[in-house]
Amino acid sequence: MSILLWDLDWPLVGLASPSGLHYRVPDTASIGANAYMADNILYYGDNLDVLRRFIKDESVDLVYLDPPFNSNQTYNVLFAAKDGTEAAAQIEAFEDTWHWDAAAARTFAETVERAGPVADVLLAFHKFLAAGDKGNDMLAYLTMMAPRLVELHRVLKPTGSLYLHCDPTASHYLKLLLDAVFGVERFQNEIVWKRTSAHNDPKRFGRIGDRLLFYAKGKTKTFNPVMGELSPQQLARYKYEDEHGRFKAEQLTAPHYSPTRTIEWRGVHPGGNRQWRFGTDELERLYAEGRILLQRDGRPRKDGLKEYLHESEGAPAQDIWPDIVLGPTAGERLGYQTQKPRALLERIISASSNQGDVVLDPFCGCGTTVFAAKQLKRRWIGIDITIHAVALIEKSLRETFTNSVVFETRGVPTTMEEAVALAERDKFQFQLWAAYRLGARGEEKKGADRGIDGRILFRVDDSADFREIIISVKGGTLKATDVRDLRGVMEREKADIGVLVSLDTPSRQMRAEAASAGIFKSPWGSHPRLQLVTVEEMLAGQGIDYPRTTGANVTLKTAPRLASKESEKLHLFEDSSEPDVGSKRPPGQEQLPRIRRPSRNKRAR
Repeated sequence: MSILLWDLDWPLVGLASPSGLHYRVPDTASIGANAYMADNILYYGDNLDVLRRFIKDESVDLVYLDPPFNSNQTYNVLFAAKDGTEAAAQIEAFEDTWHWDAAAARTFAETVERAGPVADVLLAFHKFLAAGDKGNDMLAYLTMMAPRLVELHRVLKPTGSLYLHCDPTASHYLKLLLDAVFGVERFQNEIVWKRTSAHNDPKRFGRIGDRLLFYAKGKTKTFNPVMGELSPQQLARYKYEDEHGRFKAEQLTAPHYSPTRTIEWRGVHPGGNRQWRFGTDELERLYAEGRILLQRDGRPRKDGLKEYLHESEGAPAQDIWPDIVLGPTAGERLGYQTQKPRALLERIISASSNQGDVVLDPFCGCGTTVFAAKQLKRRWIGIDITIHAVALIEKSLRETFTNSVVFETRGVPTTMEEAVALAERDKFQFQLWAAYRLGARGEEKKGADRGIDGRILFRVDDSADFREIIISVKGGTLKATDVRDLRGVMEREKADIGVLVSLDTPSRQMRAEAASAGIFKSPWGSHPRLQLVTVEEMLAGQGIDYPRTTGANVTLKTAPRLASKESEKLHLFEDSSEPDVGSKRPPGQEQLPRIRRPSRNKRAR
């Protein structure tokens, strides 16, 4: 019996009737086992669509996801009812954007119609959370997560695992959802990560821990024990020091009698019901190497086994992780509030995958999972719905790992047709893409941008004074007033150079207007103050004419460079392939040329 016949109040979930459902029929040649895949792929797009179209069945060894949800809102606001009409303006690229609206209602109905445990859990959530309203953010969040978790379960290998990172606001709901997707018996741990030492929460205990929900797909999973850092109490036991370093003194004896080890050795007996931990040959070796503390009379101490700090592997990690923190001044910080420390991902990846395995992060944000996987010689797949994230990861990968990183980027425009399609689909992401393509920092707020879609900072000498370039991007019809408007923005912002990026080709009148803005002079030549760049020219490699005094863009922050641990390309689905350096494009697409950077002695052309 179809679950649509159940007594479900369809208007309550935002649809007039079940006939309001619209199913997208994907191209079956591009999904599941027939999907084309390659090593190390960075996708721009909705992760649900990417998972369904491009990720093969049982092709991934480990999934880590940190789905954002209202990280800057209070608990009460999370549960405020929504009527689906709330404006989407003023949403940052990395901000949590899931609200109860028509799309959430449609996803809810589609998931429920498919029946099964996941549908049962969603129906229970709806009954409990909606409470007579048309939905709320928590219900929308769980509704949008449900099909994504189903797809992630599909792509996991039978020995694969999933770690879902969340905070206590939603962890109990997500655990029920994961129980429905994976099965209750596949739950492994709820790991508590102590993300900070203290938090000021008035009239409640400070909330300093996140949750990691750990599930395995099958009975047999990949798991490698990992060691945690020593606690301050454990470190305090290393109170001795000699020429080899700090050490602690441990027992040389163990409980119970042994006919071969309950004997006198070098004038010391272990005790009537005790034995030496080692045979006499090993005891003599330790004695000869100076690894045993001596009494004043020269005999060995029974509690005198030296264990050095530098030889300690730490204690086996338990389900509370207090030893990993991302400090406010850590070099790996890229400026995002929800960024996770790389050590956290390295622990997860080390524990639940092996070298050469595939790690997937469907909400890859600023790329911490990707970086950790690369460093640990795993292959990786990263997906994000924002151009901001994809551009940041691309740039950081190349600058951090220099010439040792090989990856593909998919979904980012490489042709005029793709650029036009992005502009029509999402004006804001098109503007971000164009800004990042020129090496600018994109304006991360939707809504009124005051004529600015990107900024670049530069210097003309060794002083600390920065000059500014502002970028305006036009994805629609280009008008003569757009050039004049940019001149006004330049004067208001006191910017030295302005750049207008457009899909359309500027007219002669527009070019004359731009030329009348004058010239910015620097020790490296003369640079037009107002420059017009078409998307076609940008895709062909044309950049911005401005002084480069250091040979590097100082606008976007990048993680520190790391020495790569990976010496060769690992192939995911092909037997052999010629490695390429940098970002490799899918078949039929060439790598985009880099923006030209003139030398110190030549003016930009």
